Amino acid sequence: MTDHTTPRSDVLHASEAARDMVLALRASEENGESLALWIEVTGASANAYTYDIYFQALSDVGQGDWSEDQGGLTIVVPAASLAKIRGSVLDVNPDDEGGMFIENPNRPPRAAAASPVISGPPPDLSGDVAQRVLQVLEMQINPSIAAHGGRADLVAVQEDVAYLRLSGGCAGCGMAAVTLSQGIEVALRESVREISRIVDVTDHASGTNPYYEAAKK
Repeated sequence: MTDHTTPRSDVLHASEAARDMVLALRASEENGESLALWIEVTGASANAYTYDIYFQALSDVGQGDWSEDQGGLTIVVPAASLAKIRGSVLDVNPDDEGGMFIENPNRPPRAAAASPVISGPPPDLSGDVAQRVLQVLEMQINPSIAAHGGRADLVAVQEDVAYLRLSGGCAGCGMAAVTLSQGIEVALRESVREISRIVDVTDHASGTNPYYEAAKK
């Protein structure tokens, strides 16, 4: 899915489809023209690196950080992440509407992989509704995002709300808010009519899972 309209970067190259998606998201940000897309490695899960993807001022680029304009979108990789992300591609997942992923040829040391402890509602997977949600996740959603190291797990169902945890190396996932609202939530609400809302209980703040967040101040 990568394109050749912009010269291929040896650090991180965004496909045309990925740039278009990110630019559309940036347009909703205050002072969007001053923002760059920052991508940094935050940890590892399932033998793949995990990422923090966010908008931040281009003026915050520091010594040693890598930055490059690609088709009107400036991408920044902090110095500490360069070796881990070099040669990667940011692209759109054709099997997950609204999803993006990072194709990274690098792999973390096995000792770096860990299973984060994530808080959320008490686990409760009993009942017909929860079982049908699990079936949709396992039959439709996870096979799609597994190709890029991503996974969505059901934590609990309470009334009409399904609590999900995202993990792995899928950054579209990588932009978790988009993945949930345009991909997973649509599939679940269409298949399980009792569910009207999806809540992401992934511990994004700990930096162990890939996600998109609004501009950092």
